[in-house]
Amino acid sequence: MSIPGIKKAIIPAAGMGTRFLPATKVIPKELIPIVEKPAIQYIVEEAISAGVEEIVFVISRDKEKVVDHFRPQTEMEAFLKTKGDRANLQAITELNNKVRYTVVYQDKPLGLGHAVWCAREAVKDDWFFVFLPDDLIDHEVPCAVQMIRSWEAHAGATVAVMEVPWERVSQYGVVKALPITESLGKMETVVEKPKREEAPSNLAIIGRYLLPSMIFSLLEKVKPGAIGEIQLTDAILGLIKSEGVYAYQFEGEHFDVGNKLGFLGANIHFGIQHPDLGPQVSELVKLFAESR
Repeated sequence: MSIPGIKKAIIPAAGMGTRFLPATKVIPKELIPIVEKPAIQYIVEEAISAGVEEIVFVISRDKEKVVDHFRPQTEMEAFLKTKGDRANLQAITELNNKVRYTVVYQDKPLGLGHAVWCAREAVKDDWFFVFLPDDLIDHEVPCAVQMIRSWEAHAGATVAVMEVPWERVSQYGVVKALPITESLGKMETVVEKPKREEAPSNLAIIGRYLLPSMIFSLLEKVKPGAIGEIQLTDAILGLIKSEGVYAYQFEGEHFDVGNKLGFLGANIHFGIQHPDLGPQVSELVKLFAESR
């Protein structure tokens, strides 16, 4: 019997984006562009490439603009039609009907685990993705597609991981996994933001999760941590013990656009790849390098 695809994805986007103030005083962090597309659009496009049919945005009530970006904009569309600007018209409408958008509100900032739990009624009993919009991964085979292919072979909960420098392990959920293949391991434990000396490895979870609906019942049992947040990694630890979880080392270039350096790196990377701007961006980078 074939395994059905993953049709739903949760994208938590309720954070305040304080690391990008003053830019995020009015504009949600997720809508700051990487070249000409908001960061969150790259995430939605990746989800669609993996066969997702419904995106569940988990937002705070002052971040409706995040969802508005994916809704029809009647006046703008009419203006572009009048101008005969087909290229820009397609650019702003191409995602309108490719996927269904659902909105769930996280009224209190109680952590990633709580944000995922808030989407339980929208997901119901289905398997689902969680995409963190700060993590952009670029590869000819999107990370979510790579994960789907692994899931179809192993049919188990899966998180995307990569090796990070040891001095940065305290920024991530860090896993210990028993290798199965070069890219896949069976997780033995996971620790949220450990001190370097306490980290079980330097294999970090990077913004992609493929989970069964039973994670919601595990999240209900998770107690808030020291800063009052409910961590998704605590529920995943329960899933490791009950069902098993795989760690998948994806192929691709990763950018954490939730910090300024990663954001700048992503703009350079995607700028160089841009079909129109690529040569000019490459020349700019070369000129800046030579002038230093």
